[in-house]
Amino acid sequence: MATITLQGNPIETAGNLPNKDQKAPSFNLVAGDLSEKKLSDFAGTKLILNIFPSVDTGTCATSVREFNKKAASLNNTKVLCISRDLPFAQSRFCGAEGIDNVLMLSDFVNGDFGKEYGLEITTGPLKGLHSRCIIVVNEEGNVVYTEQVSEVVDEPNYEEALKAL
Repeated sequence: MATITLQGNPIETAGNLPNKDQKAPSFNLVAGDLSEKKLSDFAGTKLILNIFPSVDTGTCATSVREFNKKAASLNNTKVLCISRDLPFAQSRFCGAEGIDNVLMLSDFVNGDFGKEYGLEITTGPLKGLHSRCIIVVNEEGNVVYTEQVSEVVDEPNYEEALKAL
């Protein structure tokens, strides 16, 4: 369990992020077209997992926009933006914002991704949503960088995540 804050108030998560150098846990998430996406679908590709509570908040939307800008120039790399938002809301946001360099994925069905990755918020007003995290996975499927943002309303460290590639 990790302790983070929401506007200075402590809240807890389900566990800890995967350790650096371990295999990234497999996942099943839902894309905007309602198809299922698995970690194995991205084998041989570097991944930036941009994880956040909801695309309908300012900081979350900013992180998607920032990674969308940066993803256009990355080789053999995909940015997966993951939340518990419904795929319809994610698609609406991307359409309105012109977001097309990242893949939005939803953990709405059962929240297993948040539990497996130890980042589900378990206390406070955001209970059941994902904490703000960045996880970078290399071509071999190993975790090479993690960041759990200590204050939910703060942005992640984009540059450190990109350096880990």
